[in-house]
Amino acid sequence: MSASRTAIDPRPPRVRSAVTNGRRLHVRPVGDSAWSRRFRDLLAEITSDLGGPESLSEGQKQLARRCATIALECEKIEVRAVSGQQIDLETYGQLTDRLGRAFGRLGLKRVARDVETLAEYLASREAPETRTGTSADDPTIEAPDAETPAAALAKGEEGASP
Repeated sequence: MSASRTAIDPRPPRVRSAVTNGRRLHVRPVGDSAWSRRFRDLLAEITSDLGGPESLSEGQKQLARRCATIALECEKIEVRAVSGQQIDLETYGQLTDRLGRAFGRLGLKRVARDVETLAEYLASREAPETRTGTSADDPTIEAPDAETPAAALAKGEEGASP
């Protein structure tokens, strides 16, 4: 039992629910099926992404449980899809949309990844050609003095007047 729970609900643990006390996830035990284990894993990962269960409000904990439930149902549909069974794409789309909105309410955000610019990409494509040797070593590699289109473009940008 956490100190914050004691401050909020001073009742002794024996008069509170096992769910409230953190001993169980559900009021009634659900067993140890593969899906119940997956639900616990999903819930643990979601709460970890939010800073751990200790840092979450009750509302965030409830939303995290809903997210785990929706995600679990999406995974069940995906199992049917990859095994060649027909699935209801409308239901799957609705669940996916609701999951995204619930994650947004929880505060999980998309993190943009760094994407290289076109000039960086072209420069990285040129670099191996000049490091691997001469055209005598490999006929598919142009000679170092031959100007590639990317090099001409970069050279043109450097020599351009303001």
